[in-house]
Amino acid sequence: MKAVIYQGPKDVAVKDVPDATVERPTDILVRITTTNICGSDLHMYEGRTSMETGRSLGHENLGEVVEIGSGVDRVKVGDRVVLPFNISCGFCANCEAGNTSYCLTNQPAEGKGGAAYGFAEMGDYAGGQAELLRVPYGDSNALILGEDAEEKENDYVMLSDIFPTGFHATELAGLHPGESVVIYGAGSVGLMAALSASLRGAAKIIVVDRQPDRLRLAEEIGAITVDDSQNDPVQFVLDQTDGMGADRGCECVGYQAHDHAGHEDPATTLNQLIESVKFTGGIGSVGIFLPADPGAKDEDAGAGRLHLDYGLSWFKGQSIASGQAPVKRYNRQLRDLIAADRAKPSWIVSHELSLDDAARAYRHFDDREDGWTKVLLKPDRG
Repeated sequence: MKAVIYQGPKDVAVKDVPDATVERPTDILVRITTTNICGSDLHMYEGRTSMETGRSLGHENLGEVVEIGSGVDRVKVGDRVVLPFNISCGFCANCEAGNTSYCLTNQPAEGKGGAAYGFAEMGDYAGGQAELLRVPYGDSNALILGEDAEEKENDYVMLSDIFPTGFHATELAGLHPGESVVIYGAGSVGLMAALSASLRGAAKIIVVDRQPDRLRLAEEIGAITVDDSQNDPVQFVLDQTDGMGADRGCECVGYQAHDHAGHEDPATTLNQLIESVKFTGGIGSVGIFLPADPGAKDEDAGAGRLHLDYGLSWFKGQSIASGQAPVKRYNRQLRDLIAADRAKPSWIVSHELSLDDAARAYRHFDDREDGWTKVLLKPDRG
């Protein structure tokens, strides 16, 4: 089968690899029909993680079940399914508590939690930017889609990661109907946070970014936008909220954040959120932050240590919550919103390409070229 293989910084290639197979009775085998390039894939693509060369990429996956193990009861051959990027068992202490993003069963490293397809430090599982994908604990991990699965495939594939992750950002922030929220980052997760805030009844949604194409997409769903390379985003938020600050804030950028002058500083967006959010407000952080960054500009950043304005946050009585989204906590409800035409996350899709176009797609997406906002790869296209 073909798969997208990481060969080193800014070097991926589509190669022939051994076919994925059912290895355990609880596995299912999925023929991938849509797999996305995620913003977090770019951390690995740029060499900013410990990702090993020779591994396949891809954690946003959807497809058709073509084989099931003898221990699979619920999922059937022929089912159309979308797969949470979290690989979870469903029965460990964390999974039973609903924290499937920190599964203790599937993470091979002692003392750690969490596993994912084709991702650094998240186990050695193959990625889904491929023609076939082995899915452990298929009954638990596969979300079965309805009769509209093919018609709305570009919407449903967002349930694998970015839609639940954006929703999780608003949940961590504690967003209530009628409140204001500021979202730093208008990449795919930030845009999904804006969509989620709208679905949750936010009165005012402010989105901060510097990419015009992303800001245009945020405006299409009613968000107020600000280009932080041209304006002070903190002052903009204060002006929009009568000087009080937003009720809630979402961090959707992560450790490769840049300040207004374009200098990388992993604490930038978090510190701006602390200033932007009101006294006793809430902040939800879902942008990726890691304990090690081989491409960091200084020793502290390389070890995941941030220069955080915690004193100001403490003084303001803010709540800060963070972490990877437990996709299974949200994906059924979000699926049903898509099915009912209440949510259409595919509005951010800019490109649908064949798997063979993956290297070109990674290059354009990583360069933040105008119009490259969300790339979907279709392995069954020639």
